[in-house]
This record gives sequence, C-alpha cells and structure tokens, in this order.
Amino acid sequence: MHSIIVVPPDARGTADHSRLAPGERLVFGRSVPGGVGLTIAHEGVSRAAGVITAQGAFWMLSNLSARQTYVVENPEGAGEHIKVAPGRLDAPVPFEFSRVVLPAAGDLLGFDVWAPRHDILDTSGRSGDGEPTGTTTAPAFSLDRTKRYFAVLTALCEPRLRGAPHAPPPTADALVERLRATWPAANRATVQWNIDYLAVKLRLKPDPDTTTDSGPRLNGKKELLVSLALRFDLVREDDLVVLATPSGVTS
Repeated sequence: MHSIIVVPPDARGTADHSRLAPGERLVFGRSVPGGVGLTIAHEGVSRAAGVITAQGAFWMLSNLSARQTYVVENPEGAGEHIKVAPGRLDAPVPFEFSRVVLPAAGDLLGFDVWAPRHDILDTSGRSGDGEPTGTTTAPAFSLDRTKRYFAVLTALCEPRLRGAPHAPPPTADALVERLRATWPAANRATVQWNIDYLAVKLRLKPDPDTTTDSGPRLNGKKELLVSLALRFDLVREDDLVVLATPSGVTS
C-alpha cells in the first residue's frame, strides 16, 4: 500500500489526495515545478517551500524556506508537535496523523499528512540464541486501539455487537453523542475526518452504487467499514470498553 497520503486543505474527496510509495517525494509551495506537487496559492508561501519524502511507515520533511520555521502537529494529540528549522532537510516525523503548519504573511496555513502503514515483525523464525530472524511484514489491517479512529470504528459497530445484526450504522449525530463521554470535543467534522481516514487505512473499495464524484457517500462508507470490521474481527464485543471509560486515547 502507499505509505504516505497528503491531504490538501481544499480536498473534496479521496481523489484529491496525493499518495506516496516509499522513496517518492512531493514538493509543496506557491508554484511547484511543472505543476506536479501540492500548490498552496498564497503570496506568503515560497515558490518551493518544502519537500515530503515517504519512508515506509513514516515520512520526512525538508524545509526549503530561508527564514520560516515550520511546525508539524499531531492534530488530535495533547499539543504534541515538532519544529523544522529553515533549511533543515529530511526531518523525520513520528506521527500517524500530522498537520504541517506554515506561517505566511500573518496567516497560518496547513495541510494534513497521514501515515497509515504499520509494519510488524514476523517472529515465526528464531535464531539459535532465541533472537527473532524474521523480516517486517505489512499486516492486512493495522489498527491502533489507543487512537480515536478506533473508538469511532467501535461506535459504528456497537449496535451489531450488542445483538442487532441488521442495524444500520449510527448517524453522525448519534456517533458524536456516543463518543462525547470519552472525547468531549467530538463533532460532526472530526467524526467525518476519522471515518475518511478509516476508509483509506482499511483500503475500502466501494460498490458502484455508493460512489459519487468525490468518493463514497458517507452512509455507504460507514456500512462498508462496519461490514469489514465485523467480518474480520477487527472490532470485538470486549472492545466496547473504549466507549465506556477514558482510556488514554491519544489521537
């Protein structure tokens, strides 16, 4: 799968995302060479402001500005961020979700970068001294149960996990209400953001009748997520605990 996904600030669907395989680069700025890259049309942004480079399960940021420091935030963390100084090349970014913030003539501009790929060590083989000899393996479905997206997925699956096998997925308003106990800042926009991320992370392939010009409709996307999660036991009944008590959710 593509290891890095760049989401422009004006994205209207997954067709607007830029997907990078390991080793691929994406230039961003006011006027990117050849028009290939992420264009940020603001007079306060350098023509070539920076470069994103995909590296497996993480990515690196090069700051091509001569004067401006860039900030990379974990947008759903507790103020977690890193600074990338002017001229710094290939600064590694450790967040699964990131927002790159650029100061631009009094404005703060941003775009998102997702790193949904997780590599897991295959420990089926062991050396003579007991050390693992396996190589890393990209799992079919990689979910972090401490992340907010997993709480959203669990809330989507909850009606069927509680014994209503044909129940439709909860509405966006119902999801917000259900998640509020452990996520007070939840709203329709943040819930939708996490549903979109889940659709990318789990590599959904929508049916033709659930597709519009900007991607799968929300209802069709939720139904596909629930069906996939329950079919492959990505969410189980004992996972409902993430909806009941604050559990150190980090993003």
